[in-house]
Amino acid sequence: MPAQKETRALWWGKITNPARNVPEPALRAATDVRAIIPAGERFDTLRDTLTGLGAQVRTAAHWVEDEVVTTVSDLGAPVELAAWPGGAATPAAGPAAYAARDAFAAQWDALDEIPAGDTEAFVPVEDLVPEVWKTLLPHPAFNPVQAAAVPTITDGDEHAMVVAPTGAGKTAIGMVAALTAHQRGRKAAWLVPQRSLTDELDRDLAAWRRAGLRVVRLTGEAAVDTDLIREADLWVATTEKFEAICRAGSLRAALAEVGCLVVDEIHLLGDPVRGPVLEALLARVREDATRVRIVGLSATIANTDQLAEWLGARLIRSPWRPTRLTWQLPAMPPDADATDWATRSNTRTRRTVDLARHHTADGGSVLVFCGSKRSVRTTALALAHDRGVHTTGADADDSDLVERLCTKAGVRLHYRDWPHKREAEQAFRTRQADILVATSTVAAGVNLPARAVIVRDTQIGMSRIEVSMVQQMFGRAGRIGAGEREGHAYLLTAPSERHHWQARLAAGYTVTSRIRDRLPDHLLAEAVQNRLATTTQAENWWKSTLAFHQGHHPLDPLHDATDFLTDTAYLTRTPDPAGGDDRIEATELGRLTSRFMVDADLASTLADATTHLPVPTDPDTAEDALITALATRLPALEQAPFTDRAKAELYNVLRTLGQPDGTDPADDGQEEDEDWQPVAGDLARAVLLLVARAPRAFRGRPAYIRGIPADSMAPVLDDAQRYLAWLGAQGPLATVHPWIAITTADLAQRIRWRTLGPSRGAGRLLWMCEQMATPAHTHALVPTMWQAARARGIDSPDWPGTTPPSNCRLTLTEYQTLLASRSTGTEITLHTDSANIRAPRGATVIMWNGAATGRYPGTGAALEVRFPDPHQDDSSAGHTGAAVFTRSDRAAAGWAIAYNAAR
Repeated sequence: MPAQKETRALWWGKITNPARNVPEPALRAATDVRAIIPAGERFDTLRDTLTGLGAQVRTAAHWVEDEVVTTVSDLGAPVELAAWPGGAATPAAGPAAYAARDAFAAQWDALDEIPAGDTEAFVPVEDLVPEVWKTLLPHPAFNPVQAAAVPTITDGDEHAMVVAPTGAGKTAIGMVAALTAHQRGRKAAWLVPQRSLTDELDRDLAAWRRAGLRVVRLTGEAAVDTDLIREADLWVATTEKFEAICRAGSLRAALAEVGCLVVDEIHLLGDPVRGPVLEALLARVREDATRVRIVGLSATIANTDQLAEWLGARLIRSPWRPTRLTWQLPAMPPDADATDWATRSNTRTRRTVDLARHHTADGGSVLVFCGSKRSVRTTALALAHDRGVHTTGADADDSDLVERLCTKAGVRLHYRDWPHKREAEQAFRTRQADILVATSTVAAGVNLPARAVIVRDTQIGMSRIEVSMVQQMFGRAGRIGAGEREGHAYLLTAPSERHHWQARLAAGYTVTSRIRDRLPDHLLAEAVQNRLATTTQAENWWKSTLAFHQGHHPLDPLHDATDFLTDTAYLTRTPDPAGGDDRIEATELGRLTSRFMVDADLASTLADATTHLPVPTDPDTAEDALITALATRLPALEQAPFTDRAKAELYNVLRTLGQPDGTDPADDGQEEDEDWQPVAGDLARAVLLLVARAPRAFRGRPAYIRGIPADSMAPVLDDAQRYLAWLGAQGPLATVHPWIAITTADLAQRIRWRTLGPSRGAGRLLWMCEQMATPAHTHALVPTMWQAARARGIDSPDWPGTTPPSNCRLTLTEYQTLLASRSTGTEITLHTDSANIRAPRGATVIMWNGAATGRYPGTGAALEVRFPDPHQDDSSAGHTGAAVFTRSDRAAAGWAIAYNAAR
């Protein structure tokens, strides 16, 4: 209940029935009478009646929400505040009524005058910035938001935070900030939350390149030459990629030249996934505005002042928007609260279809946001059916069929791994399709505005959708570029959740720090960058975070994170003999963990799980054990979503162990186990087994693999590849068993380059191709080098010549250094109790007997080394082997010899 009781005599109504009999005694008794009604001649009589009774009336096209909020009865007597949603038999009281009141007030304010179409409030670009910038900016004049912000950006050097609604033109302000830095002889970095936004911004900056400005795009999937990065005037990067560059250290001098950090969507500080990385980065930068200036671009948030105060930023905010945005929570029938999922889903789909029809019949375009990929497909089919396309009985898991049927109806689909999403974007932009059904990717990453937005679901997967995401979705309503001045947004809410959403939307989005969820990762990153070396410095860093600014003052979380990182050997903590601060320092394992940007907690869990695996006796067993460990320990893999059809195919893969011929190599002629039941992680396990056992199925980027969309497997493979590479890189550190490092290093490379169809043992040759290609040319040259090598019968990097192959981008000196880093020349002969080994000087030799290992330096000379004594009660005792690790390469004996060269 709010702190103050509602004492006004008010009658506020949202009315959708033109024949509604309004209670005259109630309106005469109320002192604050307001009504929102649909626009149009049908409602003229109702409007006249309401205004005649002293009501303020605002109209809106396409208004469908019906509700009365009042403190007077129909007879005019005072009552407690109550809300009557359309069709409700009983009123909502207490907090629900106050939520309805606040929502009405917000909707009333949103229905202020439609922004004027004239240009009087616009300022010519050349009046505020150098005229030569005119061709580099998107429009010849600044709108009111831009005109208010630009002088602060160009004339000062303090941090700045610009807060305005979605669609208000904040990108142009970021451009001015970057150009100002360039004018002052400094670089600029522009951070965006998603890869798709880097694509869009990259297109917007095409004019900069034509003008000679050097713009480089940095994402996790785009390899760029470090020289280009050093020379660039502007970096366009995802937050995660920029943080990875900070952690790597190789570009520290280039980072020191960055004078301006433009942070797009800075309100995503409150996002549970992206927020912690962004907060740690800004906490690092914000302290010294003389070195790096922060210009944050934010959607409207509730705690703007608090966020600006933390940043130490000059706050520039404006409610101006080029279009008027009306938002509604249309009434939903009781079926929306049904106990079974199908009934609830069908109710939402029917309401979505009704609203979409309402807008498209008037020539409008509609964006429909769904909470899951399956909902996207089923909703799109329902919309197509409503438009006369026969979709009855269509399999929603058949992507090609869904695309074909929906395209006929002018309906397109979009989500991350939808194979036709690029065509969908183009069709919607050119209005070949007037309905686009999508997941949240379009809200957060692709600029595709529409006249109307329908948010079908209040959950994304199993989680309640964030208010910030709903606001982003709403912000896509209103096609200013098409000359329209009004946008319409709808959130479908079940009766049971209606007042919760009214309260949340009326209150707005509050940015709340999430860094505590990932505190060990970011404490480790600061230690890796040598930004803190003592416990006091760590405490001071914690005090610089948004979390501390928001009142989380206890140091216990920080100390817990330090203890965790010490216990897991990511940090060392050394007491000061003089009684001063303990010193903390990142270990080699900690540096590796931070560089790979793996979750420290998950990485520790995974390492513990692999530590207890029995030492295998063959590669198939080794790969299956490690794949299972990943699939059951990493939540992103364990909970990976797939369509029902894909699930069936993946379960079939499991039954046949992913063999290319579709048969079980362990089949002994017995009937299939009818009691077999899938468990969590099985789907991801099947995907990884497919790459491991059927690599040719991935060759050439097929859209489908065994009936499974290849794009739907990509998130599983990308996550798994990162953790496998992290395990594989630990070989020289001896922090995991050598068989684990050897197997995972090879698997990681085969997954990364799966479109080449590499077989077991290909990892070393692929690594060599990567090094010769250099980062800037990796994606272009590795396939060419690989194919050329395999065509000549080369299966490993152990060739004798010293002349660089064609396409090698290394200098002769660099190439010779690379040759010296190989494990080439290693000789291992295993005996019963020992091994004869010749390893390159500086290499690490690791012997094992079951779980027990011994580590020895390579000298270049032949050595005879005994196997270590086995651990007591080790079931793997007697399983012996040896491996040699250079800094980047490896060689092994026994069954692990399978990973020395491609089959």
